[in-house]
Amino acid sequence: MKFNTKTIHGGQHHEKTTGSVMTPIFQTSTFAQTSPGKPVGDYEYARSANPTRTAFEESVASIENGKRGLAFASGLAATDAVMKLLKPGDEVIAIDNLYGGTYRMFTKVYEDFGIKFHFVDMMDLVKFESLINENTKLVWVETPTNPLLIVVDIIEISKITKKHKVLLAVDNTFATPYLQKPLDLGADIVMHSATKYLGGHSDVMAGVLIVKDTELGEKLHFAQFATGGILGPMDSYLVLRGIKTLHLRMQRHCENGIKVAEFLNSHSKVKQVYYPGLKHHPKHDIAKKQMIGGFGGMVSFTFKSGKMEDAVAFFEKLKIFTLAESLGGVESLANHSATMTHASVPAGKRAEMGITDDLVRLSVGVEDIDDLIVDLEQALS
Repeated sequence: MKFNTKTIHGGQHHEKTTGSVMTPIFQTSTFAQTSPGKPVGDYEYARSANPTRTAFEESVASIENGKRGLAFASGLAATDAVMKLLKPGDEVIAIDNLYGGTYRMFTKVYEDFGIKFHFVDMMDLVKFESLINENTKLVWVETPTNPLLIVVDIIEISKITKKHKVLLAVDNTFATPYLQKPLDLGADIVMHSATKYLGGHSDVMAGVLIVKDTELGEKLHFAQFATGGILGPMDSYLVLRGIKTLHLRMQRHCENGIKVAEFLNSHSKVKQVYYPGLKHHPKHDIAKKQMIGGFGGMVSFTFKSGKMEDAVAFFEKLKIFTLAESLGGVESLANHSATMTHASVPAGKRAEMGITDDLVRLSVGVEDIDDLIVDLEQALS
């Protein structure tokens, strides 16, 4: 079954009792039993499993070419479940250009539990491998990264992690399985903030993990069940519905994304554009190899002036793009990373990461491209 068909049918079945084509919302917390320990069907208590959540989990496992999907209340809840595989004294190597919420969790929560984190430029594979030791248990990668769209080679990193028997987790939120399938490239765990492209309509909070290994899937399910960060049935339904149009939306996001990037790249007030589809991107060739079918709808840029005031003026003049947190919806959004998504990252660390005060991150939606270009032009001028 090919991807465009999987988004609609992958892992899905008509509802058994009524034959309903669409998965119903099973808005229930518990399920009847005929005798103690003998449920009527496959379900006992909704924290453990719910039919609507199961349908979503099986759908996302299918489109990522995994064997098990696990749905959580947010992307960070999904990340938190991965962290629960670790114990005090373990070490994690993470890409240095990292989503601010993930960085906050690692440094403000799990460092206090005795887990050591190394943040490294993973384009430098020699330096990355030099940090691996007997305590290293997990490598955490984003590609493309938030917000500088840095691309790293998942295949080459997975060769290193497999050699050292270390788990590799990849945040695939920006690329989505439409463009990139980390499990096929050697990753052990894939994470999505399903709030973003999988949901696609800015109306739900959700996260998901996908794995191929059965034992690893059981460990993550135990963390999900035991700590309770599950996704409810209504939200599961919304993301499942979003997945059914993922291939259609991502095609337009990619078409609009490259045109916005090219427009900004030629604009007199723009200093640098970050987009893996541009040939000057330092890892354009790797992006072409592992992002099949396009380069996504995320574009970041800075101003020639280098002034935050110019970024603020730009945000305040936008008419179609909305200044807001999040990304991946059908509508176009603009974000100021320094004061929004990465505000929890100390200023010095942001500077090390290359997140300047004049950096603008755009989530290019599926509107008419001519209208989007006109909006960007008037805001820049």
